Amino acid sequence: MRKNRLDLGHFSDPSLLILSSLLSGPRHGYAMMTDIYEFSGTRLEPGTLYGAITRLEQRGWIEALPTEERRRPYRITAAGRSALSEQLNAWNRVITTGLQRLATT
Repeated sequence: MRKNRLDLGHFSDPSLLILSSLLSGPRHGYAMMTDIYEFSGTRLEPGTLYGAITRLEQRGWIEALPTEERRRPYRITAAGRSALSEQLNAWNRVITTGLQRLATT
């Protein structure tokens, strides 16, 4: 069975956070963890972060840039932007529906 290429699956939260962080420009791992905490309040552990980075890179949604002072920055690709946009639109529908239903109960 072929998986939908836009399905982030079990690791959707770290993937969405990483892709969202990279929308502001290239970042290395520690800078992503800091940015993600600042905008979401979520602390990603290094193992979670780098595992998700590996999966995102394998899917072609992010790409590594040349190492700078022993740090490897990454940037989001066009495919990553597309995947993120689709996922955020889906979450937006879920959030909107949930909020509407909460208001009526």
